[in-house]
Amino acid sequence: MLNAKLAIAPMMDWTDRHCRFFHRRLTSHALLYSEMVVADAVIHGARGRLLGFDEAEHPVALQLGGSDPAKLAEAARIGESFGYDEINLNVGCPSDRVQSGTFGACLMKVPDLVATCVAAMKAAVAVPVTVKCRIGVDEQDPEPALDALANGVFDAGADALWVHARKAWLEGLSPKENRDIPPLDYDRVYRLKAGNPNEFIGINGGIQSLEEAREHLDHVDGAMLGRAAYHTPGILTGVDAAFYGVRPEAFDFAALIDAMADYAARHIEQGGRLGHVTRHMVGLFHGLPGARRYRQILSTDATRPGAGPEILKSAFAAVEFGRAEADEAA
Repeated sequence: MLNAKLAIAPMMDWTDRHCRFFHRRLTSHALLYSEMVVADAVIHGARGRLLGFDEAEHPVALQLGGSDPAKLAEAARIGESFGYDEINLNVGCPSDRVQSGTFGACLMKVPDLVATCVAAMKAAVAVPVTVKCRIGVDEQDPEPALDALANGVFDAGADALWVHARKAWLEGLSPKENRDIPPLDYDRVYRLKAGNPNEFIGINGGIQSLEEAREHLDHVDGAMLGRAAYHTPGILTGVDAAFYGVRPEAFDFAALIDAMADYAARHIEQGGRLGHVTRHMVGLFHGLPGARRYRQILSTDATRPGAGPEILKSAFAAVEFGRAEADEAA
């Protein structure tokens, strides 16, 4: 089982390969997750585009969506062949597209099917197979609903269960509202862990800082950051020291920018655009002097046709590290 004390959540339209490469430069040890990829797309689609990733991203997990055990098993085999370190089944996404395909959060209503899917995936691959779910959906009582899901997937051989500590309301709330409006119930996840002391259970939902994540580890095995990691990625520079015993030292942001500029140059040479990479970096210097100008450059100049990696270095030059240190000393 991977050492997943701290993970970065799979997020649609956000945690693509460029985002993950960037996050890996900030933390060497956190477990990274792909966006959800539908099993049918893995089997029949452009696999290189959908599944390709940089070797630097390890450890990295592939999240699959689907409800057909045979298709999920085949997609898991393909994902393993691409080199992913873990295959994860999405039982938590509340989007309309997911509901119409009978997978994601609606699978909370059919725990026996989820267990069958997990068993098929486990039989197909040697890497860990995990599940990410909600505490329930719609009118379900989270006590029996979450227990039924957890018991089923662990009996089927799941190596870990990540729980977003909110219900998903499939009727009446949009996917965006489902990230905020249903109340968080961390205690429900803690109770699940207490009842399954020998299973890996991680928690997700509303965790805003590394300090909060550490507090959760008093009750569960892993904590998963979502929007906080994406919108303020600078916090990830503290992950390795806080969770993996790495000796703390000053982070070299200049080296990070050089690495990301080189990566962006390779992406552009392959027909990509600078903005594909830099859109994930906008929040990096949140709170520092010059961060506003940095964001402006990445949001405007970096998105223009023909933009090159020198624009990223220009944006970095706007950040005033010396002034920030002087302000702290004062």
